[in-house]
Amino acid sequence: MLHLGFEQYFSPAAYIGFWVMCVISLVWRPRWGLYYMILFLPFRTMRNRFIGFPLGANMMTFLVIAVILGAVFQGKRLPKSKLYMIWLVYGVYLYFSMWLGFALGNSPAPLWLSDRNFDIWKDYMIIPLVFVATNLLVEDRKAVRTVVLLTAAALLGIAWVSVHSSMASTLTDFNEAARPKGPLAAGSNGTAAYLAQLAMFMWGFLQFVKEKRYKLIGYGLIAYTLFAAMYTFSRGGYVAILASALVLGIVKDRKLLVIFGIFLLTWQTIVPNSVRERVTMTKDANGQLESSAQERVDLWKESWDSFVHSPVVGEGFASFRYGHHVVSNLNDTHNMFVKVMVETGVIGLIMFFMIMQQMFALGYRLFRRAKDPMYRGLGLGLFLATCSCFIANCFGDRWTYLELTGPLFILVGAAVRAAQFSEINQAPELTSHSIAHLSRQPLSALPHLSGARRL
Repeated sequence: MLHLGFEQYFSPAAYIGFWVMCVISLVWRPRWGLYYMILFLPFRTMRNRFIGFPLGANMMTFLVIAVILGAVFQGKRLPKSKLYMIWLVYGVYLYFSMWLGFALGNSPAPLWLSDRNFDIWKDYMIIPLVFVATNLLVEDRKAVRTVVLLTAAALLGIAWVSVHSSMASTLTDFNEAARPKGPLAAGSNGTAAYLAQLAMFMWGFLQFVKEKRYKLIGYGLIAYTLFAAMYTFSRGGYVAILASALVLGIVKDRKLLVIFGIFLLTWQTIVPNSVRERVTMTKDANGQLESSAQERVDLWKESWDSFVHSPVVGEGFASFRYGHHVVSNLNDTHNMFVKVMVETGVIGLIMFFMIMQQMFALGYRLFRRAKDPMYRGLGLGLFLATCSCFIANCFGDRWTYLELTGPLFILVGAAVRAAQFSEINQAPELTSHSIAHLSRQPLSALPHLSGARRL
């Protein structure tokens, strides 16, 4: 995977590391397990190599559960967040939605991991567990900083592997067959979505970093990530980056609006020919939509007909892949919102939008209200990453993949904690006037002191 000559040793070592971290998390330091998880969360193709080892296919599941149990054993408590209940209700709804799909004859019964729909649901539900694990164990400012640094380290690894894969093929002309798949096992489009989300997070976070050397390193990482994203040849990834950069210019850095305008006027002279070919190939020489774009339009028309047939509860979660569609070689709607609408109906779509609304609101509130610059950067970065996530999902399912959304909910968990720390730090201080006022109050008027033993 890393192309450094020790790939044959890296996977067994990482596999053993997962077991070691499971034990450490259960009996000693669950936070270490969380940090280990952050580093390996996006590297799905590497974790796929665990399948040949005992229980290797579910190592991430075991580690997440071990981290949560270890935190609970140590008496850790969750901070307040509406996302817990939304995710719980949504997860239960999706499970029963799979049985609805079975009752309608659209999918098999979700009984075992061998049933693909149940396996998809199980992997999907690890995302909120990752969120819970982060909320349990990020208990101070240092832990928030560590989460951001480890996320940046994982991003650098993914970008490095992506660039190495791209350089291995010719880049002078666009070739669909030569597009690198990336290390996330979510295809080149999924890799682009991950790179876009995390690049925009880092870009927002760096707005509040003051020390020049850290800003220089951070912007170097962003530039390298954007370079990697460019050679994924994902138009959805391009749009996600540009739209999120525009949002950044509007809410924080106005000079980016000027740079954005100049780029739109000159991009065809800046980007490589292969990228330019990819962007401008929406229509063929006859003015018709090229095959990829036309396939999506046909799938969306079919999906609308399916939604009209069952608008409230849909056809069953993870059932679309089992149907016969107008494009026989595709089993996805190429739009996450359309997919949710078709499979889980209006009810599922509302809950899905509730999750995203909470992410937007959390990031924006932290950005606007926090006093600590690091927390403000975390909030702005999360807000921009969520913008990128929202746009990328308009081009396909970039949400149900643990490798794509898991790292995002690590940051959401850190933001929930940062919001809690900000509220604590903004509590009114005891001044000499307030102390004098309290001293004049009878003991019975102070509930937290009324039970104290009199001397």
